[in-house]
Amino acid sequence: MKFKHESVLLTECIENLKIKSDGIYVDGTIGGAGHSQHILEKLNDGLLIGIDQDREALEKAEKVLSNIGGNYKLVHNNFANISNVLDDLEIEKIDGILLDLGVSSYQIDNPERGFSYMKNGALDMRMNQNQVITAMDVVNDYTYDELVEIFFDYGEEKYARRIASNIISRRESGKIETTHELVDIIKEAIPQRELYGDSHPAKRVFQAIRIEVNNELNIIKQTIFDVVNRLNKKGRIVIITFHSLEDRIVKHTFKELYNDCTCPPDMPICTCDQKREIKIITRKPIYPSDEELEVNSRSKSAKLRVAEKK
Repeated sequence: MKFKHESVLLTECIENLKIKSDGIYVDGTIGGAGHSQHILEKLNDGLLIGIDQDREALEKAEKVLSNIGGNYKLVHNNFANISNVLDDLEIEKIDGILLDLGVSSYQIDNPERGFSYMKNGALDMRMNQNQVITAMDVVNDYTYDELVEIFFDYGEEKYARRIASNIISRRESGKIETTHELVDIIKEAIPQRELYGDSHPAKRVFQAIRIEVNNELNIIKQTIFDVVNRLNKKGRIVIITFHSLEDRIVKHTFKELYNDCTCPPDMPICTCDQKREIKIITRKPIYPSDEELEVNSRSKSAKLRVAEKK
């Protein structure tokens, strides 16, 4: 299948990275290099480091970037390991990083990857195809309580208990193996009047399972701390999120790094010695323009937040 992905908030990302021609920049989720090709075009003596845990994405990125220049390095890894990646490349500091936390259009549209509730395929949802756990494991092996927890916490699904109960019942007659099998189970648990709303009835559950399979939320905060520690002064961290759970983590982590004192309010003298590490560039997130929404409907939930190293 052809690798295709529409870069979200492209202009806004490139502008906010404040790219210097001799700087070192990281695209932590390079995908098909939609954003990275524009970063590379602005570099002369600089370096682009592209990280992705999907080997198919890296193959596409190589084809795109090789037609622009040679001052880039591609790394098969998770952006959560940014410190190790930079250490391996013998790079101490960087001038900017972009993290697009969304799933690529290619991953969604390829039935073999199992991300889509619209296309039938094996329940997979792994961004890194080398990892062991899949969506099929979550659906078939998790207990009722574990399923309810991830559906509530990661999908904010109000029918989490009914859906989990249906899954447990269905498992008694055989393994649940495909996306459409799961979609049917979810639909059976949701009242008929709510099956035809603004969003697909399986959207929240599929999001929850994907987050669980890829450990998406648990790595965000520490990654931001690690990145800020490796940024040069005035270096930028640019993050695109696609749902409130991600955005909340980014927003609160930025605030934590912005605070210059964590002492209790009634403490007469500061004893924490904490120093403000970043300047928050986007007090409110940047949203896609009306023009972008017209050509790429999948960008409608995107939010962009930016911070700068002090």
